[in-house]
Amino acid sequence: MKKRLMALLFGSALVLSACGGAEEPEDEASEGGSTTTETAGSAEEIVQQSCIGCHGRELEGGSGPNLQEVGAKYSEEEIKSIIINGQGAMPKGLLEDADAEVVAAWLAEKK
Repeated sequence: MKKRLMALLFGSALVLSACGGAEEPEDEASEGGSTTTETAGSAEEIVQQSCIGCHGRELEGGSGPNLQEVGAKYSEEEIKSIIINGQGAMPKGLLEDADAEVVAAWLAEKK
């Protein structure tokens, strides 16, 4: 019984430490007083990292709506507002403001 309990505790500790809240190392540039907001890159890269899980690899839709012609339905500002504030099943705050702006401009061109 003790071996099972120890194995359970050890396994739990191992899993929890793997998922633990390790802090991101502080950027050296921010120590010098320079503030830099890093973005993921181009709109396509941001979408590939954050959006394809719901909207599909080609933005064809999935659990989220099809975005292939979203610019015909919404303006850039409306798209940015949806990204930041959420709408329907889409949760708010999935992207930082700068990334949301880049993606909204890119999606607004899809007509």
